[in-house]
Amino acid sequence: MIVKAQWLLLAAFVVFFQSSRSQTGVYVDKHRPQIHFSPKKGWMNDPNGMVYFNGKYHLFYQHNPDKPVWGPMHWGHAVSIDLVHWEELPIALYPDALGTIFSGSAVIDKNNTAGFGTNAMVAIYTSHNHAIEKDGFDKIETQSIAYSLDEGKTWTKYKGNPVLPNPGIRDFRDPKVSWYEPSKKWIMTLAVTDHIDFYSSPDLKNWTKESEFGKDLGAHGGVWECPDLFPLLYNGEEVWVLIVNINPGGPNGGSAAQYFTGKFDGRVFTPNETDTKWIDYGPDDYAGITWSNTGDRKIFLGWMSNWLYANVVPTEKWRSANTIARDLGIVRAGGRYLVTSKPVKALQQLTATTYTLKNKAGKSFDITSTAGKLKGPALLTFDMEELKSFNIELSNSNGEKIIAGYDKATNNYFIDRSSSGKTDFHKEFTNKLTAPRLSSNKNADIILVIDDASVELFADSGLSVMTAIFFPESNYTDLHIKSTEKLAIKNLVFNHLNSAW
Repeated sequence: MIVKAQWLLLAAFVVFFQSSRSQTGVYVDKHRPQIHFSPKKGWMNDPNGMVYFNGKYHLFYQHNPDKPVWGPMHWGHAVSIDLVHWEELPIALYPDALGTIFSGSAVIDKNNTAGFGTNAMVAIYTSHNHAIEKDGFDKIETQSIAYSLDEGKTWTKYKGNPVLPNPGIRDFRDPKVSWYEPSKKWIMTLAVTDHIDFYSSPDLKNWTKESEFGKDLGAHGGVWECPDLFPLLYNGEEVWVLIVNINPGGPNGGSAAQYFTGKFDGRVFTPNETDTKWIDYGPDDYAGITWSNTGDRKIFLGWMSNWLYANVVPTEKWRSANTIARDLGIVRAGGRYLVTSKPVKALQQLTATTYTLKNKAGKSFDITSTAGKLKGPALLTFDMEELKSFNIELSNSNGEKIIAGYDKATNNYFIDRSSSGKTDFHKEFTNKLTAPRLSSNKNADIILVIDDASVELFADSGLSVMTAIFFPESNYTDLHIKSTEKLAIKNLVFNHLNSAW
């Protein structure tokens, strides 16, 4: 009965959003994502305060409601019951005397450690004081909290803010807080210019510095931002993952999210390896973190843009979307622990029609000739008995195209958007994008998530991941898989997807 009730609720949710879209026309404007969350209007960047509670995934985000460019930061708010269909809610947090509302996290205080109430939803965020920033002061960023007793509908800012004053550091921000059960305390993972500081607290109000990490490790092409710390299980072993977003300094220029694996004892993070690893090698997955309060399941979401060009991409009433929600896992390959990412399975509930192909060999596969022209988002998955060079080409009648694929000579996956449509808004937008193949298996599996203005490539069970946005004059309608060699495809599934709106 519970399962039936959940499906009835989901059906009602879908009907509501389809009705809402047809009435307002908000989500049919040019380049508007159809299976990714984007705000109705204004600007969006970092996902914030992501927390699961009472059957709903809460997504807060950096938001300028007045203009489609970065500006005075608020926390926008949206909710979903399935990570696919989203309802945009009123703004949650507004700027105040301490400053604008920069990035942070949210938790459910099950044990009422803060005294706001059992199961209070507590947001922990950076207050950024632009007034003193103009004078060049270093103490422009402090950490504050707010709480909600009605599942995020209304918020009360704590009168004792800031709960963590600035020690005299300009970049001191983006608190990601989680409960550390062995020590019965909260842990704050904080980005501090070029490293991470760890703090602990019994009550979310009083914080003690525990340790530092990373000044001489990982990528340091730019400032460290938006960290996250959580454990994943590998064959019963607890492996801690520390995500650190960096801008600039990504593997394909501009913004990106690196990570470390290791051990955490409630005070100190000790890495297993010190080489630089990336959650997503594409240019358009930044500030990504995971949802709180989801148990052992870790669900990741990033901002689908890049600070190189985020303010100038060719959209008008709104700018930016989020990536597809992704389930994270961990494997051991080549003597290293590696994080994997896969689209959440709920994405498949948008399937409208399906085309399948089994045990076929050839140099060219014209998917749209049999599956029909693309009329919106789509999901392509296929397996190869032996990985060889290939191109997946998306194109339209204007001659615009984007190509994703694999180059055996370099052992790299790639995305080429040099002819994808409008590209003149930034000189580096047409740079060739590559990701190393991390698997040594002979066979390979590929997932490609296609939306009106983005592709997300997941290769080798999510070991190599790339995300890229694009802006064609008209949506792509044709899909081909091509190679100079004969490909042996074991199983191919192509799904036309309905809009989530």
